[in-house]
Amino acid sequence: MSVRLIITLAAAPGKGAEFAEAFKGRCAEVMTEPGCEQFEVFRSALDPDKLVLLELWKDEAALVAHAAVNATRAPLPSGLRGGTAEREDYAYNRTR
Repeated sequence: MSVRLIITLAAAPGKGAEFAEAFKGRCAEVMTEPGCEQFEVFRSALDPDKLVLLELWKDEAALVAHAAVNATRAPLPSGLRGGTAEREDYAYNRTR
């Protein structure tokens, strides 16, 4: 069963555009991982320093493999992230 992650991220004040831009390369890189069906970041139209990362993984095994690879990646540039991240996990069943 597919796994959907919705991760809400806060950029440092006034850094939303830079934070989203820094994610572009990471998104392209992660999309090449086996089992990754979606890895996209969206910036809020109402709060430009709020971002949401949408991830869709083929199954739990693909997500576990991603976590192992992710632990070896260099962090995004410092000073862009503000506050904490919030993660929600969902079992994904396509209905249409």
